Amino acid sequence: MTADAPREPALGRRGFLHGAAVAAAGAAAGAAVAGVAGAPAEASTVSVTEAADPNARVPFHGTHQAGILEQPAPRSAFVSFDLTARDRGELVDLMHTLTDRARALTAGGPAPSVGISAPSPDSGVLGTQIPAGRLAMTVSVGASMFDTRYGLGATKPARLRAMDTFPNDDLDRDRCDGDLLLQLRADSQDTVLHALRDVARHTRGAMQVRWRIDGFQSPPRPSGTPRNLLGFKDGIANPDAADAATMDRLVWAGAAEPEWARGGSYHVVRVIRMLVEFWDRVNIEEQERMIGRHRDTGAPLTGNVETDLPDYTNDALGGSIPLDAHIRMANPRTARTAENQILRRGYNYDAGVDANGNLDMGLIFNCFQQDLDRGFVTVQKRLIDEPLVDYISPVGGGYFFALPGVRDASDWYARALLA
Repeated sequence: MTADAPREPALGRRGFLHGAAVAAAGAAAGAAVAGVAGAPAEASTVSVTEAADPNARVPFHGTHQAGILEQPAPRSAFVSFDLTARDRGELVDLMHTLTDRARALTAGGPAPSVGISAPSPDSGVLGTQIPAGRLAMTVSVGASMFDTRYGLGATKPARLRAMDTFPNDDLDRDRCDGDLLLQLRADSQDTVLHALRDVARHTRGAMQVRWRIDGFQSPPRPSGTPRNLLGFKDGIANPDAADAATMDRLVWAGAAEPEWARGGSYHVVRVIRMLVEFWDRVNIEEQERMIGRHRDTGAPLTGNVETDLPDYTNDALGGSIPLDAHIRMANPRTARTAENQILRRGYNYDAGVDANGNLDMGLIFNCFQQDLDRGFVTVQKRLIDEPLVDYISPVGGGYFFALPGVRDASDWYARALLA
């Protein structure tokens, strides 16, 4: 840290949180913020663009669900539900309904009509011709779904549990976890909201919203990886989602999981509130040393462009990239830590202001991995007490398990679990 512009004292940050945390807890919270948590040996950049064709479709059927491997779409919503289905039969009906609605909404087409005398079967916010808009819907389940209500206890994924509380978290447990998580993503906000309203309409009586947060992806500025709301390029490095062998090793459920879970993945959502009023008072040099990257280019402090790999070998004492820099703590880049890589699919969020008039914005940390503890939890533990904790505040979220994909027209969500 530089001597002329010291970091904002923790007391100021904690005092700020004392009056703001409960009012501000909009949803969930996170681990790595501005670097490359779980980064691989090679970097892959994210490109966020508005689709030229509003009818562009993301394929619905497949071994794995859509919305995991694909790069993030510009708009998203993360909605956690408590199940109100009374028994296993009603839960099966719910999964059939979710499958039917996802299949129809992601395909697009004419809005349904039943005549002028009946209640409208569609909200109408997309007009009479519903665009597919690259809509994808990812359904994940929480540990609480495997309690005694539906007789599923013996089939719970091995690592699935309520979200851990880590040091420096400010979690509102009312905004954590849930029985079922719905992640919606599309090219436009109205497409996301149309899908959410449609699902809510068709599933009323079987599940009730527990918490929700909406996200957005910034376009590349000026190029390459988009920036988060701390001003740094976010998610510069990720495992190569196009490499099937890498995904089988790092993302998709392995032999330790129940047979029904094959094709699924552990899904972590944490919303990190960024205390931007404090962050914006810190000079750029200190910001860069906390992150470990140049703010303008995204390059590591040992490199020139964002795709350069951090050179820790020739910087063993942290003279260039401090030993407690975010990217260095998140991923030391050793042979041993290569197995801790996670597939990140994050979003920014802006929830307005809290009850005290402070800006409420930050990052929806969203990632997928084969093993919850080997991936996210290990990375998060490495980040405990990093310098960045004075400027971020995890406020909620959850651990979930993304269901295997719906393979064909006769398949449905969680069929192998519930049939």
